[in-house]
Amino acid sequence: MELSGNTILITGGATGIGFAFAERFVKAGNTVIICGRRKNKLEEAKQALPGIITRVCDVADEAERLALFEWTTEHHPEVNVLVNNAGIQQRYNLLKTAAKNDWGRYNKEITVNLEAPLHLSMLFAPYFAEKQTNAAIMNVTSGLAFTPMAITPIYSSTKAALHSFTMSLRHQLSDTGVQVIEVAPPAVNTDLGGAGLHDYGAPVDDFADAIFKGLKEGKLEIGYGRAEKARLMSRDEIDESVAQMYSAQKSAIE
Repeated sequence: MELSGNTILITGGATGIGFAFAERFVKAGNTVIICGRRKNKLEEAKQALPGIITRVCDVADEAERLALFEWTTEHHPEVNVLVNNAGIQQRYNLLKTAAKNDWGRYNKEITVNLEAPLHLSMLFAPYFAEKQTNAAIMNVTSGLAFTPMAITPIYSSTKAALHSFTMSLRHQLSDTGVQVIEVAPPAVNTDLGGAGLHDYGAPVDDFADAIFKGLKEGKLEIGYGRAEKARLMSRDEIDESVAQMYSAQKSAIE
């Protein structure tokens, strides 16, 4: 992936990892469009990075995803990079959920983390392929795609599924000019899941710098820290890691 001269759309780009990517893409000489559902956060991002373009969009809504695609390709037809970054994470005990009366709460995690990036990838992939020029789809998964965290069962499942989809997409686009890149973060110090839950995580700037180093090196699957270790684990190591994590964390959902 060329790191300059692109027009890049980043979902969930107003805060956290998405905003850190936006900062670096702007600095590298790209036109950057960020979208998110909270107008106030987009405005704050615009103040911090005056050169970015913002668009309000709730990627959980199919109609809004379609509108985002139509708006982007109409107003910024040169768009050639999609970064599927938006995500939510919830922690719960599966024996104590209110799934009978509140399935929407749990389903939204599936919709945002999995349905949205699949849909947007399927919208933009043919558009990018027709250009026959440098283009890329970057899916942000997680180290939990490889070693699930049992207290975030749906989040971990959606990221595992997105990892699988990304591999399939890479093969299907291998004869086009579209690169398919997977970024697997570890716990990063952002507000994912709620303020303060990831204070122990990797500094977001350190993580983003490492990912951009991997992009410069042409890597198509890029992990960092614990996520990179998880990406390379054997099955026995995965089972042991999942058990250790759950033992240490299960009190959080009891």
